[in-house]
Amino acid sequence: MNTSNNTIQEILKAKLEILKDWLIRYSKIIMPVVLAVCVLITVVTAVSANKRKIEQEETAVATEEVSAADTMIAVPQVPLEQDAVPGLNEFIQTYYNAKVEGDTDTLSSIVEFMDATELIREVEMSKYIESYPTVEVYTKKGPREGTYLTYVYTEVKFYDYDRPVPGMKVLYVCTDENGDFYINEDGEEDDNELYYMRELNLQDDAIDLNNRAAAAYNDMVAEDVELATFLLELNEEIDKNVGEALARTEGSEQSEEAEEETPEETAETGEEPETPTMVVTRVKAIDVVNIRTSDSETADKIGKAAIGDEFTLLEEKGNGWSKVEYDGGEAFIKSDYLEPSETAVAVNDEENEPEPEEEEEDNTSTPAASTGTVTVKENVRIRKGASETSEKLATAYAGEKLKVIMKQADGWTKIDYNGTTAYVKSDYVE
Repeated sequence: MNTSNNTIQEILKAKLEILKDWLIRYSKIIMPVVLAVCVLITVVTAVSANKRKIEQEETAVATEEVSAADTMIAVPQVPLEQDAVPGLNEFIQTYYNAKVEGDTDTLSSIVEFMDATELIREVEMSKYIESYPTVEVYTKKGPREGTYLTYVYTEVKFYDYDRPVPGMKVLYVCTDENGDFYINEDGEEDDNELYYMRELNLQDDAIDLNNRAAAAYNDMVAEDVELATFLLELNEEIDKNVGEALARTEGSEQSEEAEEETPEETAETGEEPETPTMVVTRVKAIDVVNIRTSDSETADKIGKAAIGDEFTLLEEKGNGWSKVEYDGGEAFIKSDYLEPSETAVAVNDEENEPEPEEEEEDNTSTPAASTGTVTVKENVRIRKGASETSEKLATAYAGEKLKVIMKQADGWTKIDYNGTTAYVKSDYVE
């Protein structure tokens, strides 16, 4: 038995030796084949794993899409309703009246929100709009309780064009905690709200209404070259005016800062300006602008000033308005739309006026005589309080007399301005 086992082992050993010799002899052929087989197995394994990964990801994405669709607000198929929401028509009319008047106070109170550029654009556009003779209000219920997607078909009448021009605007109208309407333009809608409103806008009746307005507008423009030219030039003019208004606002702020710095520089040098002081007596309009009964954008509009119209300046108020002579009386125009057209040298008749009492050289406030006055040496702001951050009431011009109440040791002079107490910097008066 042992002999048999030894024989088998010797046979196997001999065969292994033969195999070894064969592998050594043909290794240059066998090794690349083995390597190729290993690489093939690796590639097949990787492709298979990647395919399984892609299938898993596609399944996950499909599941998420189904889940998201399940969470979106259901969009009802309800028809547009005209004049269906109590009080909404009146609210929309208020909005369009404010656009006609350029009433930024009202627009700011009912639209959330409008930035400075949008408000300036509304003011500029109002100079060309005479009225909205047609305002039709259609609604679909919005994504939340008390909200409405409001489709407003309008016809606008411009001053410089005879026929009203059709158009349409979609407004997202909401109600606040008091039940009052407001137009939501804050851009903070979530995905649900945006999805809901997009689906409403794609419903057939909403598309039909939009097409109605677009077709009417396109037909008018196609048949009337004058209208097409007018609208093109109007848009360019509005863009230009908005840019200029923003530049004037920035320039005005810089001028005020420079004006506030002037008293300190004068006080340091102790020098008086050598050039004659000029005061503005007449102004002219640099743009089309409304003329109002008082210094407020909500005041009644009594006319329009065209570019180049001149007015006698009665007073430049500190709140950004100018009082002018108009049609035998007084009226108000925003100062940003005016520039000086005529000036005069300030007349200093201080010698004919009673002089204020001598100021004692101590650190206490010195009351002046009740009939005393001071003369403005250089244009200066009249303020409500004794502070450069206090509200500006008006501008006092060089040579103007102010009724003095008290010169204070803090560098301010208390004056009687139109029956009320006000203050000017003492460096500007004498």
